[in-house]
Formats: sequence, structure tokens, C-alpha cells
Amino acid sequence: MPDNNNQNSTEKRTATDGGVAGQPGQAHQNTDYLNAEVNLLKPSTLFMRDHLRVVWTGFAIWFVIVFGPVTLTRLAPGVMTSQIPVIGFPLHYLLVAIGAPTGALILSFWYARKRDALDRKYGIEQTATEETGHGGEPAVTDGGENE
Repeated sequence: MPDNNNQNSTEKRTATDGGVAGQPGQAHQNTDYLNAEVNLLKPSTLFMRDHLRVVWTGFAIWFVIVFGPVTLTRLAPGVMTSQIPVIGFPLHYLLVAIGAPTGALILSFWYARKRDALDRKYGIEQTATEETGHGGEPAVTDGGENE
């Protein structure tokens, strides 16, 4: 196994195609993405299209969760400001104080599952690497020395 931390390694590294196979994908290798304009309304790859669909769907759901109770309170103040018999709070308060944070939590789990499904669909692997110091022991994460 080559030593990735040593710049004087004599072992030859394998060249990859950047995770993209085929001629359409090869054009993306030569693109300077840091200086190129990215069109969010017309993404250049299928993965980006599917990911933006998930992001925009999540944004629409978040918008309804956050601004729905406020808008309903403005449109129907009688219903939204009436007391709920069981707990005695106004409906708009319950929706904003409990519904919005719960909705955000559910939305974050939904996004994680959708993103994992996209990663599986397009063959993207997320592997965790463990950094080790000298002697095979875990490296000190704060940058200090082992004591």
C-alpha cells in the first residue's frame, strides 16, 4: 500500500477518470467548475438534476411548514387564534412552536434518505477514512501530542 503522506513514494499511482465513465462524462473533466457559471435551472448532469429536484422539493416543504401558520393566521385569525381545548394554547402558537421544529427535523431525515438513495443510484460511495498517527494508534484530533 503506498504511503500517501510521503512525497517521495516510489510506487506509481493509478490514474482515474474522476468517477465519470463515457464520452459525455469526459467533457466534465476539462471544465473549470470554480470559474464556470452554474445554471441552477438547467443543471449539466443527471445527478445534479435529481439532486436539485430533491433540494427544491425540500425547500417548498420547508416554506409551507414555516410560513403556512403565519399566513393562515393572517387569512383566518378567528380559527388560528382560538384556544385548543385540550392544552389551552392558540392553534397558531402550537403550529409554530411545535410543528415547525418537528417539521424541520422530519425534513432533515427525509433529505438524508433521499440523498443516500441518489448516491446509491449513481454509484457514489461515502467511505470514512481513519487517520492514524505513528505506530497505528489513532491520531490526536486537536493537533497536539499524545501524552
